[in-house]
Amino acid sequence: MERSVYCCFTPEKMMNYLLLGLLAAFQADALPGSCSFEGNTCDYIADPAGLSWTFSSTGHFITVDESPHDEQKKEKAVLVGPEVAQQDWSCLRLVYQLTGSASLQLLRRSEGESFDYMLWSAHSPSESWHIASIDLQNSTEPYKIVIEGRPASSEGSSVSIFEVAISDKYCIECDFEESHLCGYTNQWNSNMNWYVGRGVPNEATYSDGPGQYMYVDSVHAKTLQDVAKLVTPMTTVPMSGCLSFQYQQDHVEGHLFSVYSRDRAGQYQELWKADLPESNHVDWRAETQVWIPVQVALRAPYPMEVVFEASFNSLKGGRVLLDNISFSPEFCSAETEPTFDPKVANCDFELGICQYTQNPEDGEMWKRVSVQPNIYRIGDHTTGTGSFLLANSRFTLQSGYVSQLYGPPLPGNQKYCLRFFYSLRGFSKTDQALAVYLYDTASAKQDKIWTQTGQTRDVWIQVELTIQSQKAIQLVFISTCKSFWTCGSVGLDDISVRLGDCELPLGPLPVPSYCNFETGLCGYTQDKQGDEADWVLVRGPTPTSYTGPKGDHTTGAGHYLHIEASLMLPGHRARLVSSLLRGSRGPQCLLFFYHMYGSGTGQLSILLRSDLQEKDRLLWVRNGEQGISWFRASVSYQLDHQHQIVFEATRGPSIRSDIAIDDIIFQKGPCKDADQQISHFSLFGDQNIIE
Repeated sequence: MERSVYCCFTPEKMMNYLLLGLLAAFQADALPGSCSFEGNTCDYIADPAGLSWTFSSTGHFITVDESPHDEQKKEKAVLVGPEVAQQDWSCLRLVYQLTGSASLQLLRRSEGESFDYMLWSAHSPSESWHIASIDLQNSTEPYKIVIEGRPASSEGSSVSIFEVAISDKYCIECDFEESHLCGYTNQWNSNMNWYVGRGVPNEATYSDGPGQYMYVDSVHAKTLQDVAKLVTPMTTVPMSGCLSFQYQQDHVEGHLFSVYSRDRAGQYQELWKADLPESNHVDWRAETQVWIPVQVALRAPYPMEVVFEASFNSLKGGRVLLDNISFSPEFCSAETEPTFDPKVANCDFELGICQYTQNPEDGEMWKRVSVQPNIYRIGDHTTGTGSFLLANSRFTLQSGYVSQLYGPPLPGNQKYCLRFFYSLRGFSKTDQALAVYLYDTASAKQDKIWTQTGQTRDVWIQVELTIQSQKAIQLVFISTCKSFWTCGSVGLDDISVRLGDCELPLGPLPVPSYCNFETGLCGYTQDKQGDEADWVLVRGPTPTSYTGPKGDHTTGAGHYLHIEASLMLPGHRARLVSSLLRGSRGPQCLLFFYHMYGSGTGQLSILLRSDLQEKDRLLWVRNGEQGISWFRASVSYQLDHQHQIVFEATRGPSIRSDIAIDDIIFQKGPCKDADQQISHFSLFGDQNIIE
């Protein structure tokens, strides 16, 4: 996604080439939102509340330096662009440079959204200009591009922007006519590299016209191990279709030319390889050399880049030419199977067991259950009051049996990320109460890939497993009961499968409207004037017995916020205030999880704060002990004005009054299952309801 803007040039030559080339070609196919910053900021408007952008002495770019003393409280300089034109797909390229500890963010601002969605971010300083390439998917609603530069206060920190260019292309497409080479990079090798060429083979030109292309030549090779790699920008959104390009070769017997995909983990997958001479029907004599068109099926459900690789087995291994790389969302062949959607394996068990099955001969050993709020047993992970699967329960308890749950078929030759939640229950010994197997549908063999080893009870624990198989498989969740004394029950909930590696993020950045407190407070602040205590960031159980959660809601082993009642007096409050939200003419939805367990539990309130009203407006409230589960709350509200959301916890009459919150989400539109506003949720019994 982010590229240095040189390819086989010295930095000085590349800078001159870049500046002259971009200035000359900028107006060719630029869309609204593009700007070369030639003495003005085009349709971009600077936010007066932020730091000031200034033009360079040459007038070719804008910059913001470390905060002046009179603006120390301002952290960023902001540019808000015009509405982006509706396109099936477009590519945004940003030419920028950072120095010191500065950072730069690119965001998308939509009408009705309280938060800007982050498209891209950079934090690493450089000595030259860099190019970032970001794919923009078609949107049904207009939006604006927002640029935020944060120079920091350290000396020598700055953010500079040379150009923003939006074109109606995919970012991996390139004809190599523009000086920035579409953000492609040559993976530098001291001996063997791709170069920019012009012309026709064996003459002054390499093609029918004066156009440019990329080439690699064996005359530069010094060893037979030299490999030249030309790399596309990293894709930033899922895409699948047909990758097309043209190439030429001579002395084809002296080299190999291949195309690979490469993910963020550096794992390669071969997409195509040029035919060997004996199987190639093209006449490769110099006087008959032609451009050969190629079409390759490309599936990029997660971020990846395409690598064009040439390697030589002879110092007279000839050369390879490459040009006109394009992409279509339609597959090259009608016979190509569509990209598999792994969502068929997702299930939260709220409406049934989805596409999961059990062996009829074994009976239904996994039972779908729901637990009403109580202080003895936790409910499901999804909402705290919904359904989940339970094995080795009192409804199926018998010695010497195996509970097997089969998932839907998953095609082979794919990498999957499996995520699910499990919880151990009861007092029986529960070593290896749950295991996950891969079932090979062709050979009918099962291979174990994970087994439960922890002993934490009454907490939903998240498990993530990266799975890669060349063959078609099924997931199998197995719980074994060998005897009455080793049959502690185990719960299973919120199974999800996506394409890709669990260790790698789906996109470049997290969603800013979501906070799970794993990396801090996400811009939330403690109200130092309207309360008497603070929210505390912790992981694991709270210090006081018989109150508070045993773990967080996100993973079971992460962070959450709570009030520590033992450090407060009855009636004392702790207030957590969100960052400023823009407001919207339409409804907004606030989702979060809360935990209120303890005989002396007080009150949790959600309030709306704005300068239109003297007092904070109450949106939602819960009083007293609710149970030992994490419960999901849904709050719909509307305000067409800048505002903040306040989470207020009030300590009850005793120290068993810890209140916790986690996984806060803001969404556009009304909540689908909004709680009744300002209501009291009473505590029910501990009855299990079995379907």
